Amino acid sequence: MAIKNHDFVEIDYTGTMKDDNIVFDTTVEQVARDNGFYKEGASYKPAIICVGERQVVPGIDRNVIGKEIGQEYTFNLQPEEAFGKKDAKLLQLVPSSRFKKDNIQPFPGMQVSIDDNMGIIRTVSGGRILVDFNNPLAGKEVVYKIKINRIVENDEEKVTSLLEILGMQNAHIHNNNGDMEVVFGQGMPEEVSKAVEGNVKKLIPTVKSLKFVSEKEHKHEAEVKTEAKLEDKKENKKDNADKKPAEAVKEEKTDAVKKESSTDAEQN
Repeated sequence: MAIKNHDFVEIDYTGTMKDDNIVFDTTVEQVARDNGFYKEGASYKPAIICVGERQVVPGIDRNVIGKEIGQEYTFNLQPEEAFGKKDAKLLQLVPSSRFKKDNIQPFPGMQVSIDDNMGIIRTVSGGRILVDFNNPLAGKEVVYKIKINRIVENDEEKVTSLLEILGMQNAHIHNNNGDMEVVFGQGMPEEVSKAVEGNVKKLIPTVKSLKFVSEKEHKHEAEVKTEAKLEDKKENKKDNADKKPAEAVKEEKTDAVKKESSTDAEQN
């Protein structure tokens, strides 16, 4: 089966630099270990992507269309298809006083965060430091080896993959015939939840609704349902108990009639 745009597919991949074959990304733990790339605590597992939604670099998005399940492919990507070209505007001079204030001694190659933007120090000259805010792989040709494992059909898996891309790890999803309830931490602001719901329904037409609830709310709802079930059981037991005396009287009358009939028969 060939892959189409907007299919959800599970893939394994390994990305390497074209010029020196250094691994910079992989979903396969053994590959990470073999190449000195393994990070303790990192999650190494196949990725689920929605094709055409730019959840991976553009070159992968474009190249997987038309490919077959169970096959392995190698994609050689130019910077434009990978992490983009270098942008001169993202090379910025930062006063050394900015670092002295935070008691930081800058040096070339040091990774820094300035105004929540990650960058790498390229040069240190007098009172000015040149910081590169480009992606470290910008301007590089890269190679991706891809294995297409399967097309994902399960709606819960699809929703989970979309939520994980948004950083919502460990969300619990309950599916009631297309009405989805997502249990996640402290819940979700209404404005954000509406935006996420709209995107999910666009990509997964079988999802009718998507409701976010906090773990506290979900626990309370579960407790209410449990209490309701216990009350129903009590009512059923009471009803059964009320029925028993009536049934017992009926049986006694039946036995008395049988006994009376038997006596009459003996006398005759």
